[in-house]
Amino acid sequence: MTPDVTCNPRVLIVTPEVTYLPDRMGGLATFFTAKSGGLADVSAALISALFEQGADVHVALPDYRSIFSDRLAPVLQKEINRIQRKMPDDRIHLAEDRAFYYVNRVYSLYGEENIKLSLAFQREVINNIVPHVQPDLIHCNDWMTGLIPAMARQIGIPCLFTIHNVHTVKTNLAFIEDRGIDAAYFWQNLYFQHMATSYEESRDANPVDLLTSGVFAAHFVNVVSPSFLSEIISGRHNFVYEPLRQELANKVQAECAAGILNAPDPSFNPATDRELKRNYGPKNYVSGKKENKRFLQKKLGLIQDDRAPIFFWPSRLDPVQKGCQLLANIFYEVISRYWDQNLQIVFVANGDYQMVFRDIVNFHGLHQRVAIYDFSEQLEHLAYAAADFILMPSLFEPCGLPQMIAPIYGALPVAHDTGGIHDTIEHLDIAQNKGNGFLFKNFDSFGFFWAIQQAMDFYNLPNNIKTKPIKRIMNESAATFTHANTARQYIDLYEKMLQRPLINKTTDPVCDYNFQGKPKGTV
Repeated sequence: MTPDVTCNPRVLIVTPEVTYLPDRMGGLATFFTAKSGGLADVSAALISALFEQGADVHVALPDYRSIFSDRLAPVLQKEINRIQRKMPDDRIHLAEDRAFYYVNRVYSLYGEENIKLSLAFQREVINNIVPHVQPDLIHCNDWMTGLIPAMARQIGIPCLFTIHNVHTVKTNLAFIEDRGIDAAYFWQNLYFQHMATSYEESRDANPVDLLTSGVFAAHFVNVVSPSFLSEIISGRHNFVYEPLRQELANKVQAECAAGILNAPDPSFNPATDRELKRNYGPKNYVSGKKENKRFLQKKLGLIQDDRAPIFFWPSRLDPVQKGCQLLANIFYEVISRYWDQNLQIVFVANGDYQMVFRDIVNFHGLHQRVAIYDFSEQLEHLAYAAADFILMPSLFEPCGLPQMIAPIYGALPVAHDTGGIHDTIEHLDIAQNKGNGFLFKNFDSFGFFWAIQQAMDFYNLPNNIKTKPIKRIMNESAATFTHANTARQYIDLYEKMLQRPLINKTTDPVCDYNFQGKPKGTV
């Protein structure tokens, strides 16, 4: 039988997660995700979007049996259900190992346990899933898949490695091999802590850096925003491990690196959002936001005034990344400056700084002007619909999702000009009819306060002047910040790596033969 080489190339997406907890949920969520955005959310959405567009896509996931069946994990179950509804079972490959069966979270609270889970997952992918699927391209995600690009390079399969989080771990070859991975086969494609002159010398005492190995061995690398990639290689962020920075710089120099933004979940749509008091769109956003504002104010015990400006804090209260200390420094000044307008600030976020803001509220008696609540998905959606602005003074932001979600709801971001924020928000210019938020350049409280004042100057304009730009922003944001656009960029990247179309519109994506002419499913 002559193989049909017109078949679509087969892509295997390898991801350690099938869902995520939003980073604004606080300490546990920060550890649980350990990344810049929603690795599993974007993975699930990318897989679904690729399949819908006709790509021959497969996915490899750990078989988290306890989590999948846990009635207390509805968010996680929603994502795996999303994939299963769109894709036949033979395209979902669960890495089966007892290490996954009884864990109740994606990442353990113990670093050593996470390494064991990672190696168990990669062993099953390398030894069983890749030989079974026979992919033409492998797409790996984060450090828990960092060995697979080295294997892929050794056997000649193009591999894309996506960094959602710059965190890495290290372990040695002896431990890797003890977990059932034949690393001796591809050890020269790994990145070691010290120069590796021989396998024997490196096996026991020269740790392998898993994330940097993924970058080093992969044929192409991407991070979750173009600006964050530029910031990393320019040395702007001292928390980025120097070997990782250098390897990313090498990939950029070789034109084998890119930045691709994530996108919000499609449930963030004010026209269909079930959590809102009233749904609305660009045409009726004024009345829609007013009704949601009054409902939120009553629900949270704030002054009921639909003319009062509401600022919403949507990210975790983390002073290391999110810049909440900048707001704390000017908190009372902001509220008192616009006291007569009943300016209100709503927090729907956990984190270390929650108590700092509670203390300020209690000291000044601001209970009718400030609401501080733990993260709630329902309250988060309602706050986007009620708010006029969101606050994002992040020190760094690899991608960020709130600044993309808010404009869809007609809430404009007041944010620090960095990373993914820079790639998605432009300072509003009414005269030029462009821009979608208010940015400050210098990371300090003075710059942040200036941006808030810019937002309030806009808020105090006559309605007939404000309406047009907000409608434009809502329409543009809904059209731009989508998983379909993100998937299209990944498809373009896959095609660049494969040097052929990913989707042949004249053929069925399901073929019996792979691109190399071997029967699918055989070694």
